[in-house]
Amino acid sequence: MDVFMPWYAVSTRSRHEYKANTGLLQKSITTFLPEIEVWSKRKDRKKKISVPLFPGYLFVETPFLDNEKKVSILQTFGVVRILGKKENAEPLAVPDSKIEAIQRLLNKKVEVFSLQYPQVGEPAKIVDGPFAGIEGTVIASNAAKELFVISIELLQRSVAIKLEGFQITKI
Repeated sequence: MDVFMPWYAVSTRSRHEYKANTGLLQKSITTFLPEIEVWSKRKDRKKKISVPLFPGYLFVETPFLDNEKKVSILQTFGVVRILGKKENAEPLAVPDSKIEAIQRLLNKKVEVFSLQYPQVGEPAKIVDGPFAGIEGTVIASNAAKELFVISIELLQRSVAIKLEGFQITKI
């Protein structure tokens, strides 16, 4: 008889996914930290590095999540909280089918991107195209179509530029 081992999503401090993962593994808690390879631009070269697919998150698998196990997870360096419906609500299990789908996706040799689109009103930087390097504020977006309009203050005038998702990043 198989023991049901639900997965839970865990939120981590910014850029602490690997430290939290290591701490949880040291406590004999099974983890899953999905990673993708991306090109990192250095001053003199480009290099492929592994980064979390979901920045700020990882998954833990445990047969039961009693208070003792919750405290053990939450006291791990880098862990912020176990995700649930509300801030202090009972943690929600992530369906096995979702974890398996992520694993299948990562096992295929296809390029996967993790995108964090800026929201309306947030500062953004243009990273591709003739306006690369210019910063502004997002004034309209349609993330489903990956289209954004960014306002740039130029000589006390606002100039709106229509951009595609790959051309813009949050700052």
